[in-house]
Amino acid sequence: MSLLLVIKVFFTIFGLLIGSFLNVVISRVPIGESVISPRSKCPKCGHQILWFENIPILSYLLLKGKCRGCKAKISLQYPLVELACGLIAWFVSPSSLNSLQIYYSFVFFSIAVIFLAQFLIDIKHQLLPDKLNIALLIIIFPYVITRYSLFYWLIGGLVGFWGPYIVTYLFYKIRGVIGLGGGDIKLFGILGLILGPLGIIHNIFFSCFLGAVIGGAIILIKKKDKDIPFAFGPFIIMTAILQIFFADFFYQINFLRI
Repeated sequence: MSLLLVIKVFFTIFGLLIGSFLNVVISRVPIGESVISPRSKCPKCGHQILWFENIPILSYLLLKGKCRGCKAKISLQYPLVELACGLIAWFVSPSSLNSLQIYYSFVFFSIAVIFLAQFLIDIKHQLLPDKLNIALLIIIFPYVITRYSLFYWLIGGLVGFWGPYIVTYLFYKIRGVIGLGGGDIKLFGILGLILGPLGIIHNIFFSCFLGAVIGGAIILIKKKDKDIPFAFGPFIIMTAILQIFFADFFYQINFLRI
């Protein structure tokens, strides 16, 4: 077995384990519960999850997707999140044991899994928790200050935060309606650090475009009230994923090439 394959397998196992923890984050952080204690338990019967019932993916398959205590169905979200984190780890794993490559892999893996948690939480709760935004900032900040110029990340962060904030403030004053939540504005600001001033402008434009198209389609198809708020974070995150992880593809579809 080649060294590269060994590294990829190791990082994939690490990703699967992080995926198991991420499920705890996704279920507890939005409701203000600790991710450390108490131990996980079945929400139906209170059966405490034992270690061999918490092995990523494998336990779900062995338990046939049901609680060992009450036989209630276990949400498919759990193995899918674990699998997603394992795949992310596989694709961003370093090609060698070079310390700089390992650091970059850790940075991009962390960004991706935080995006995943934010995406799912915002869809379910219409919330981008401050704790996850702070975690994203802690991961991104050391990376950008060592990779980019002060002008790039500082102006990017300022444009990302103050642009949406001012527009939201004016919209509220004119219409009396809050257009963007605080979590969305903070996420824009943090992404501005890594995307730079032009990159975050592109993100704002494309996420608004996606939100208008997809949100409008959902309103028409499901006949929902247009005044009912919906999660905007996923559109910010989807655009950021393209910009950060699939930059060449984003360049091809980006018609704002300035």
